[in-house]
Amino acid sequence: MDHAKRQPRKQGWRFVLLALFLAVAISGLVRSLWLDVYFIPSESMEPILGTGDRILVSRTDFAGDPIRRGDIVVFDGRGTFAPLNSGKGPFADAVAAAGHWLGLTGSDTTYVKRVIGLPGDHVVCCGSNGKLTVNGQQLEEPYLYPGDTPSEQRFDVIVPSDRLWLMGDHRSRSADSRGLLGAPGGGMVPLERVIGRPVRIIWPLDRFAELPRPAQAGTTSKNGQ
Repeated sequence: MDHAKRQPRKQGWRFVLLALFLAVAISGLVRSLWLDVYFIPSESMEPILGTGDRILVSRTDFAGDPIRRGDIVVFDGRGTFAPLNSGKGPFADAVAAAGHWLGLTGSDTTYVKRVIGLPGDHVVCCGSNGKLTVNGQQLEEPYLYPGDTPSEQRFDVIVPSDRLWLMGDHRSRSADSRGLLGAPGGGMVPLERVIGRPVRIIWPLDRFAELPRPAQAGTTSKNGQ
């Protein structure tokens, strides 16, 4: 009799474990194919993204409409932005990976920046009025952090056919393509390393908002016309 009474309880726990396993599996499938969650660990994309924001990232947005200048992208920085040896040991790396998967912490190898140079673009800092130029045209950047200049560091690059030149909006606080010119890849990220596009801030709740895809960043002629 006692055994018969305990049996349903055991089956109940099995059902809970199975439901939990299926929920994790489905979540993993969704996050690997369609939508993922990322944590913003720094000030580099202020004011649009702040430290501690959690963002929802679409992995499919660029499938039908290719990346364009002005887009914000989340990407895997291994081999370009990430340190050559960023491992901290198996246990620490596992804990960090779990925190990243849950959207609680950032990742040592995942970054978010804005596309300034597309494949084939000639990007220069800076023109006579202090603005970046792309293919000889001044780049209008309304998203820049208030008070920041387009760049204090000068550069003159031609983006290879399969790469992107990426910069943060808070230029004085952003480590980006500018600081990696002498590194492997010259600070430019392969297109295949792009994970997706941020589509919404989901945390904190007082910043819950859509992140619409901007029109391609505008340029003006050298004389401002």
